[in-house]
Amino acid sequence: MSQNPLAAASTAVGPVNRRSFLGLVALGAGAVGVPSLLTGCTTGPAGPVEGGGTVSSGVLPTYVPIEYVTPDFPSVNGSTAGYASIPEELVTAFETPPGAGGTYTAMTPLWSAIPKIDGNPYFEAVGAAMGATINFQISDGNTYGEKLAAVLASEKDVPDWVCVPTWNIPPRFGQAVDALFEDLTPYLSGDNITKYKNLANIPTDAWRYCVFNDKLYGLPFPGELIANATFHRADIFAELGITEQPQDAEEFIELAKELTDPGRNRWGSADQWVAANMMFAVPPTGNWKLADDGSLVSRMESEEYRAALDWMTRLYKSGAVHPDAAADKAEEIKPLFEAGEIVIATDGVGGWHESLGRVLPSNPDFDPQPFAPIAHDGGTPRLWKGTPANIFSFLKKREDKAEIEELLAVADFLASPFGTAEYQLINYGVEGDHYTLDGDGLPVPTEAAATEVAQSYIFLVDPPLVNTKVQYPGFVEAFCTWMADASQYVEEPLFYGTQITEPQRFASLNTPFEDLEKDIARGRKTLADLDAAIETWRSSGGDELRAFYQDILDKQ
Repeated sequence: MSQNPLAAASTAVGPVNRRSFLGLVALGAGAVGVPSLLTGCTTGPAGPVEGGGTVSSGVLPTYVPIEYVTPDFPSVNGSTAGYASIPEELVTAFETPPGAGGTYTAMTPLWSAIPKIDGNPYFEAVGAAMGATINFQISDGNTYGEKLAAVLASEKDVPDWVCVPTWNIPPRFGQAVDALFEDLTPYLSGDNITKYKNLANIPTDAWRYCVFNDKLYGLPFPGELIANATFHRADIFAELGITEQPQDAEEFIELAKELTDPGRNRWGSADQWVAANMMFAVPPTGNWKLADDGSLVSRMESEEYRAALDWMTRLYKSGAVHPDAAADKAEEIKPLFEAGEIVIATDGVGGWHESLGRVLPSNPDFDPQPFAPIAHDGGTPRLWKGTPANIFSFLKKREDKAEIEELLAVADFLASPFGTAEYQLINYGVEGDHYTLDGDGLPVPTEAAATEVAQSYIFLVDPPLVNTKVQYPGFVEAFCTWMADASQYVEEPLFYGTQITEPQRFASLNTPFEDLEKDIARGRKTLADLDAAIETWRSSGGDELRAFYQDILDKQ
């Protein structure tokens, strides 16, 4: 192994598989069962801590951007920056290891094979470079929620550093935060964060999502500004002589009908409920909007929601939706889109490059492209910001504050962004041992990487997102320019970026609407059934939940 892993990394860099799970997250498929196992927590308040949503002035860190390598496609309004080529040399962000030699435990998920832990050269190399040892407790990401809730409930077995995906937040987590984890407000709020240059480079929105009970507890894994897009097969469009995308919701249906030719095994559309939500600017799931009189209107009560459902019924009646989509076979949509049997489908933006990797080797003409944002009436589109942090982590409460400072110094190392030798080491290991460089300067994993390199460190804290997928010609430019253009239409939904813990009695209040949406779209039920469901929702706790959120809004 190289004696200087950072020096060995200082040649070139480029992610290959680093964010493959993000497509899953963006589609909601990562939301495996969130168990209610945190009932054994006895430290702290006697009952559940409910509410939240308040972020006082001075709690959030000061944003101090830093660029080690200038992007070819800069961020616009928070869009993802991109690099059209890989830099020939990397910058060393830390001349000496920032840690003080401590040893700590960390619990993280992983959606791939779990590597060996003891004596792993990759973990040893990263530990030497950052000056501290992290002993990982890695669990299968698909069942991580159950493991996490059980560990938090045990209290005494909580590791020093704990990763919490947003879709695995257990009930009563607001109580667990106060009882188990360190309040980082004194260390990172305001200008205090400038002690940690790479943590200060993380945008404010991501930190806002790490505030619980008006205190800064979490370290973030930043998310995309825009999570989803409506993709079309641009190669099929060109083959059919179609040169323009739809400009409103009605044109969308007409185009989907035009593309549909069952005799050629081609349908214009998959299910478009996500696209409908975007076109009609429906409030995000579980969210609210303000009426003109200042009152709160739930997502299901909104005119946008109703109009989107009405549009969906007309899309399905048009005959343009693939039969498997109509049968709710969600797992079939990607393969059908990639095979050309579906021409227009909505996906998480992380799925774009993943599809290129799967299809281009066998079909070099494959060209999925996102539509520019569409307003249902042809006017100015409105998009809602994506989740500012998909994942965050927490430091176990401890008496020795010097250890907290060491862990934050380690976090600063782990937040080293693209363009640094530290980023290269964290994501790919040691050059020669764990990867070689191809003609584009991209890391190619060695045989040893398969059993040694686990990107567990990124689940503790991560730098801002960038796009460096230069192995797909034109992709970085297409992705970054699309999102930069779309960013002008992005707005913050009500209660954006704040952690709110609803009373447990409301946990299943919205659940009936998930099936109702599908039934109405497919013609099995009507908007009259929606009216009845809303009345039931109101009387079963919806109005009470409205008052709960109104109280939070008044405090804000």
